[in-house]
Amino acid sequence: MTTERTLEEIALAGPEHLDPAYVAGYDRKAQVDPADDVDELRARGIGPNSTVIDFGAGTGTFAVAAAAICARVIAVDVSPAMVDALRAKVDAAGLTNVECVLGGFLSYEHHGPAVDAVYTRNALHHLPDFWKGIALDRIAGLLEPGGILRLRDLVFAFDLPEARARVAEWIDATAAERPEDGWTRDELEEHVRDEHSTFSWLLEPMLERAGFEIADVDYGRLGVYAAYTCVRR
Repeated sequence: MTTERTLEEIALAGPEHLDPAYVAGYDRKAQVDPADDVDELRARGIGPNSTVIDFGAGTGTFAVAAAAICARVIAVDVSPAMVDALRAKVDAAGLTNVECVLGGFLSYEHHGPAVDAVYTRNALHHLPDFWKGIALDRIAGLLEPGGILRLRDLVFAFDLPEARARVAEWIDATAAERPEDGWTRDELEEHVRDEHSTFSWLLEPMLERAGFEIADVDYGRLGVYAAYTCVRR
């Protein structure tokens, strides 16, 4: 892939993700519990002989958890600051089966056989829809037939006339008072305004066109945050 594509993903990731001070407080802010995702992958046959790629790995919370059940985890992020934090977490855990890679959906270059699963959380929304489609096609190309894509992200599962009210409901229900404790109202409003979260009825045809069957989807209580389990045809 070209350098221009790598730079594009870095630019779209947002300047805060490149800031070591922001990254240092990210785990507290994000409050990610990977247990359900690890359990879902295990239930889909991911285990001691499996290789998993984590795109948008951030500080490595999922990658470290997945390393306990997999032979190999490739943790990929476009932010040098995130990759530094990821490496520190992997080293602190004494893990030898996690590879930390600076790259993104469009720039990661895979070496070796096709993998068994791809995981991504809160990363695909950084790409506009055209590039989401390209990214999903690249992910499908990394997977064995029957391989699993586990995707979690902000996805709007409602129709256009509902959008204003449903987004307002989501922000009212989930905004944190302090930025260190979660995403504030200002941050959530900025996300809707400036980032590229899409509608379920746009994302799902992209998944299918890229070669996936949607095996399971949960849109959450508010229809704003979705968890997909997809199988590569």
